Amino acid sequence: MSDTTCGSTDESSSNCGDSDPETVIDGDAASDGGRAANDAASDGGRAANDAVSDGGAATENTSASSPSCGASDSSGSSSCGASKSAATDEKVGATADDFDADPGRLFAVGLGPGQPEGMTQRARATLLEADHIVGYTTYIDLIPDDVTEAADELYDTPMCGEVSRTEEAVDRALAGNDVAIVGSGDPNVYALGGLALEIIESKGATASALDFEVVPGVPAAQSCAARAGAPLVNDSVSISLSDHLTPMADIESRLHAVAAEGFTIAIYNPWSRKRRENFETACEILLEHRPADTPVGVVHGAGRDDEAVEIVELGGLKSLGETDLVDMTTTLLVGNEETYVWDGRMITPRGYESKYDY
Repeated sequence: MSDTTCGSTDESSSNCGDSDPETVIDGDAASDGGRAANDAASDGGRAANDAVSDGGAATENTSASSPSCGASDSSGSSSCGASKSAATDEKVGATADDFDADPGRLFAVGLGPGQPEGMTQRARATLLEADHIVGYTTYIDLIPDDVTEAADELYDTPMCGEVSRTEEAVDRALAGNDVAIVGSGDPNVYALGGLALEIIESKGATASALDFEVVPGVPAAQSCAARAGAPLVNDSVSISLSDHLTPMADIESRLHAVAAEGFTIAIYNPWSRKRRENFETACEILLEHRPADTPVGVVHGAGRDDEAVEIVELGGLKSLGETDLVDMTTTLLVGNEETYVWDGRMITPRGYESKYDY
């Protein structure tokens, strides 16, 4: 749900089926075809909760005293997350009226860059309060063990399960549980904060009824910029090169628009094995509007064990597409006409030099 952590992609912006690891952003590619609906009703009259599946396995640490999805069969076992290995074209159809329990709370939590110390105290406290934690498998693995061990249940799915995973989180909250759906970076940057609200609305529920809250995290653009110096201090924009949810024609149009102006640009999801052409096209568009010696920060896997940072010139950026430095865990920081490199760091002046002597 998150935007990608530095250089990481949000899941929604990743290309499903790519062999590149998805990182941070909670990204773009949602697969509805791998979701299975599972209806279960307890003899206590609790309403059915449709569990969704995208073929991923769920890891559960279930407390016998807490309901797992609010819907249980007569044996007391939860139906939430059941049938995750099934694959059908059936869409989850549970609505707010299908749940008899008083709704719990739903939180969209941004984990930040990836390392535990990059998580905000508020995010950590929210996860510790949650009964259930839901997320992309890689994001769940980023959460400290003491936090995941405190949860009653964990539910994780592989890449491309954003819709089913978010629907699962909403259903669990409607069934009476306090649920956190997590992503790297920030929930409002190429992530699942908006999708969660859309699904709540589609089920006939309200954000107020679930006490829905977005818990912000440090976005990839900012955490990556910190590693490259100070490249984004003035007006800046973010663009994702993933065309899974946004047509490439729109991406190209936006690149032309911002590159022609004085914005610094943070580029998410620059490269994958299935769409290397997007990266090459982006490099060509940028060179139409900016000099070849424009500084570009290339930040790979920020906050991860394989973190790497290089500052290159725009004219040489395209050649990096075939290297390990540029992939779905990379964020590109493109300077403007005023950006320069000093002491190994990118600097984009804010404008103080025109008003003050120093």
